[in-house]
Amino acid sequence: MSKIKKNFVLEGLEVIDISTEGKAIAKHDGLVVFIDGAVPGDVVDVMVHRKKNSFAEGRVHHVIKYSADRVKPVCQHFGTCGGCKWQNLDYQKQLEFKRKYVFDAFTRIGKLVFPEILPILGNKEPYFYRNKLEFSFSNNRWLTTEQMISEENVQNRDALGFHVPGLFDKILDIENCYLQAEPSNSIRNAVKKYALQNKLSFFDIRKRSGFLRTLLIRTASTGEIMVVVSVCDWLEKELFDLLDFLKITFPQITSLQYTHNDKGNDTFFGLDIKTYHGRDHILENMEKLRFKISPKSFYQTNSDQAYELYKITRDFAGLTGNELVYDLYTGTGTIANFIAKHAKKVIGIEYIEDAVKDAIENSKANGVLNTEFFAGDMKLVLNEDFISEHGKPHVVVTDPPRAGMEEAVIKTILTILPEKIVYVSCNPSTQARDLALLQTNYRILKTQPVDMFPHTAHVENVVLLEQIKSCH
Repeated sequence: MSKIKKNFVLEGLEVIDISTEGKAIAKHDGLVVFIDGAVPGDVVDVMVHRKKNSFAEGRVHHVIKYSADRVKPVCQHFGTCGGCKWQNLDYQKQLEFKRKYVFDAFTRIGKLVFPEILPILGNKEPYFYRNKLEFSFSNNRWLTTEQMISEENVQNRDALGFHVPGLFDKILDIENCYLQAEPSNSIRNAVKKYALQNKLSFFDIRKRSGFLRTLLIRTASTGEIMVVVSVCDWLEKELFDLLDFLKITFPQITSLQYTHNDKGNDTFFGLDIKTYHGRDHILENMEKLRFKISPKSFYQTNSDQAYELYKITRDFAGLTGNELVYDLYTGTGTIANFIAKHAKKVIGIEYIEDAVKDAIENSKANGVLNTEFFAGDMKLVLNEDFISEHGKPHVVVTDPPRAGMEEAVIKTILTILPEKIVYVSCNPSTQARDLALLQTNYRILKTQPVDMFPHTAHVENVVLLEQIKSCH
């Protein structure tokens, strides 16, 4: 293999695939080259910025031939913002590659035996699909080469937007984002304009100081809107003046909240979030159910596709009304409440206590009487004593985080042997790993990918497993 140095241009590479992280893939003299800014079918020159023995990473230096599957990105921030890396790839092609990702994970990682994967369920609207965005304030915004030449732009370093990929202390100032529908852009831009006009300081991530830190915007199909302003330096008058401005300018905000965060990260974990105006939550509808969403609640960020995802989960479970169901990693109990009317009883287990409180309240608010929720570490809660007390489940629904299920949880499932398992995953790679452990006693009946996040490499996947001894 020829030696390739850093910042060396590789010429005439044909892009043949796309990785699970969203980078294009080409090959050169036995070397796998991961490329930012290209799509399959492109022929490009690549500037290599990282080189290892078996692979290299780089960016498009020059496009020799454009792929027939290329499209023009709609967002002015494409290429710098890391949120929608596939905007330059035709949406139908995106869906094909996501289905292929599931297939590759199942065959290469899990070495699984499975029937044909069902066609992926795409979004009807591949833009403005998110119901939650969190923006960061920074006094050290990311500058393009052109902006660095401009003295005016160098003097104004305040930004409100997203972190630049790979740079924890640089924020890309966002003018218009295509991820969340209005009034999201209007609220963000109004807050930034107000802050600049009133000389409010933006957060300095290195010094961990400054006034304005983050801005959370959540929306619901009900029309309700939540805004949470997070500040680092505590300046009560300045904060309340800003909140009054938001209250007057955007009367459609139904939940206006704030929090003081001077800790080392932006998460709301451990913070006291206070309500300034309206309720401390917003409401989301799904079929005849209404779900309470608080600032710390987990709720699928694509409401329309979440509904489709949960319908698939319910259909795969095939409930008759006589089953005891365990809903593992239940979150705020969305799936549990959604399937409860079709089951005898649903027991949900979740690590985050606040989420469990929301799950219980969601059941009460919707008149769902056959659910019960427990908070704690899954591998510790789901033990022999718990099952003896609450009963052996006929069906297990599991929707773990990206890391997948802990091995101890899988061992417990293999001990209690429910008739069916419905495995919902946001990471087909860890899902394939877990399915490989389960296939000693289960076979895969159905696999349904769902696209929750257009223009990204992420794909949700639902798998139905049936206990082998009960198969015909």
